Amino acid sequence: MDVLSEANRMTARGLPVISLAVGQPAAPAPKGALAAAAQLLETGRIAYTDALGRMDLRQRIARLYREQHGVEVPVERVMITTGSSAGFNLAFLAAFDVGDRVAIAAPGYPAYRNILRALGLVPVEIEVGDDYVLGAKQLAEAHAREPLQGVLIASPANPTGTVTPKDELRRLVEFAGREGIRFVSDEIYHGLVFGEPEATALEVSDEIIVVNSFSKFYCMTGWRIGWLVLPQSLVRAAECIGQSLYISPPELSQVAALAVIDQPGELEAIRDGYRDNRAVMLERLPKLGFTHLAPMDGGFYAYAAIPPGFAGSTEFARRVLEECHVAITPGTDFDVRRGERFVRVSYACGTPSLKEALDRLEGWLGNARSPQR
Repeated sequence: MDVLSEANRMTARGLPVISLAVGQPAAPAPKGALAAAAQLLETGRIAYTDALGRMDLRQRIARLYREQHGVEVPVERVMITTGSSAGFNLAFLAAFDVGDRVAIAAPGYPAYRNILRALGLVPVEIEVGDDYVLGAKQLAEAHAREPLQGVLIASPANPTGTVTPKDELRRLVEFAGREGIRFVSDEIYHGLVFGEPEATALEVSDEIIVVNSFSKFYCMTGWRIGWLVLPQSLVRAAECIGQSLYISPPELSQVAALAVIDQPGELEAIRDGYRDNRAVMLERLPKLGFTHLAPMDGGFYAYAAIPPGFAGSTEFARRVLEECHVAITPGTDFDVRRGERFVRVSYACGTPSLKEALDRLEGWLGNARSPQR
């Protein structure tokens, strides 16, 4: 977010910054969402809803799991949230007690670590290997060293774009179930995969928590609308916490979200653009000197080690922004021990912008000389 802030200041000064730093689609919300929101605005009244959200949207999300995964999810277990960020707050508060230890992958989304700490929980960061997957064996080893009360698995993952293989996901969920470890599945990049279709952890167990969002596949980041699928035993607790913290998710966004679920053609065209961008990144990043590229199975990120000869990714990202006006994200927040050698590059922009950014980077790398060389 610091990179984004500086990029915004540079843009305000008239500099031609291309941002590859933030994980949000460049595409606007689908037309159906805009039309539904406009129609509601004409009524002049946007109100509170139930803390669990509007019943029509909850019913549609429950049906989504049956259509896409063959899983029956009772509507009573679906909760609409003010984005996935609120979803994580509600899930963590309902499922854990102060001092509980929750395993997360490193590299991983830094907000996991920050939210857990803010709520008095203990993030246990498990370093992944070259496949960038936190597997059941690693989870078992961490649990044996000191017992865990929870684990959070993201698939596809941020910042790596890695998809946990279906068999490994099953092993993770089953191990967690045997050991009494609460399993939280971050599925906000579902719909954005480029190989085998993604699996939901709900295919394995009813006792896990799913966090999802309309931000990524549905192109609705600023609408702040997401959802949880909860075990029945946690629904009432999450509802009461939601009543106190948020009253309800925004009704305008709920109405727009309901409309967007049934707009697959527009969204699939946007995903095809990401697929094209992914191919560009896979071809050009290695030629520019980036190494240890994570598997780009899903989402819209490339995570890679910076070219040799630079002191670290923080300085590298600063110079790239200042000297060639391209914003990328240093890896330090994603991996506190190894991240200074890595950057995350988002390809959620248009293909022409991505190619222009890579052209600038190529020219700059040909001339750049770090004081640390």
